Amino acid sequence: MVIESSPTNLDPRIGTDGQSEHIDALIFDALVRRDEHFNIQPWLAQSWETPDPLTVVFHLRSGVHFHDGRPLSSKDVQWTIMSILNGKVPTVKSQAYRNVDHIDTPDPLTAVFHLKKADPGLLPSLSDGAIGIVPAGSGRDFGLHPIGSGPFRFVSQEQDKEVVIERNPMTWGTPPAIERVRFAVVPDSITRALELQKGSADIGVNALTADQVYAMRNDARIVVESGPGTILNYISFNTRDFVLKDARVRQAIAFAINRPLIVSALWRGRARIAESLLPTEHWAWSSNVDAHEYDPTRANALLDAAGFKRGRDGVRFHLTIKTSTDETGRTLAVVLQQQLRAIGIDLEVRSFEFATFYADIAKGAFQMYTLRWIGGNEDPDIFRYAYATASAPPHGANRGYYSNPEFDALVAEAAVTPSQSGRAAIYAKMQQIVAKELPAINLWYLDTVIVHNRRLRNVHLSSSGTFDFLREATVDQ
Repeated sequence: MVIESSPTNLDPRIGTDGQSEHIDALIFDALVRRDEHFNIQPWLAQSWETPDPLTVVFHLRSGVHFHDGRPLSSKDVQWTIMSILNGKVPTVKSQAYRNVDHIDTPDPLTAVFHLKKADPGLLPSLSDGAIGIVPAGSGRDFGLHPIGSGPFRFVSQEQDKEVVIERNPMTWGTPPAIERVRFAVVPDSITRALELQKGSADIGVNALTADQVYAMRNDARIVVESGPGTILNYISFNTRDFVLKDARVRQAIAFAINRPLIVSALWRGRARIAESLLPTEHWAWSSNVDAHEYDPTRANALLDAAGFKRGRDGVRFHLTIKTSTDETGRTLAVVLQQQLRAIGIDLEVRSFEFATFYADIAKGAFQMYTLRWIGGNEDPDIFRYAYATASAPPHGANRGYYSNPEFDALVAEAAVTPSQSGRAAIYAKMQQIVAKELPAINLWYLDTVIVHNRRLRNVHLSSSGTFDFLREATVDQ
């Protein structure tokens, strides 16, 4: 399988990039899993109950063992979460469990979470992709030689070259049909396409450009499978910037972007227009928000009303957008540059190697940037993480320092509302606020696209672009 980059850390308590989380989900098991509508279902925990708002009791599945033969027990659940909270491992995931006070283990198959305050977001934070259960005693270097209980066990890894996993014969579920998987790190998309075409690689998930997928669609040796995905392209604004602090400017930029044209040209139609952070399949998604269809006349009127008149050269003001050196990110920025020029905005594009780019946006050193949400936008707590005043770096991803007291009050209300229907109504209000004020522009949800050779069968698409299909896929010999 070809992947774009090495996982940053295979300790599920630490790794937050897409490669780490997708491979971790094969090596480790979570307490619970999310279904296609992102509702919580049993996994390691066969059941749970909440005797009061501050207590959650999990009943674990019996007969589960780690890859080294140790039985998985409630002590391992306790260690996994508390090692995050007590600083035994360096991780940004501690915010997800900030409301956990302590965990009791009255017997090997019972874990009792005691909370500081009610937290409806706890279960999603304990689900697949968010965390996996590690053996008690796992330390800071655990990610170099991870030991989980999942359907595959870790074999080896070499930075910027490969990660190798193999079938776990002791899995408590159905053993995978595939015996061994090598994740080959191939940063260049052209090389990834060539590896797939010549058969030296079997599969890639969201690993090729839309043009490459289009070119390979009629190759008799290749199968292209695609479906609606949840990965979200977005543009974020620095709301403390002199120009961008005016919501009318942010709205004007949204109306100036011809998203259907970009989806058609850059993505060959393999994307869905987005107006919310949440995917449309999500139980908390709301359609009752301001839409931003392409309307340059309205965009010009908003900029005029905000006091930014055109100069003699037709330019109202200058902005800079930052992106990584990823090919599609740079191409998107150039298209935005062209489209914003039509409404009098001179947009400068600056692209950087990913580590430098991410360091800049994490400390707020930008006016605009474009990036993707991968997985994080499947949990409605994303609204707190991305837009709450208290989530400004280093406490969250509110990198543009957006602040709205009404929005913050809704975040606090959602945190203590027990019913899903009640929280859905609150999240609908949040979506209305951010769709109006636009601390960021949600562009489109990318389709999940899997390209594989024909000997690989029983490949099931995941809207999240995960590698879970490897649990059930088969290979013709």
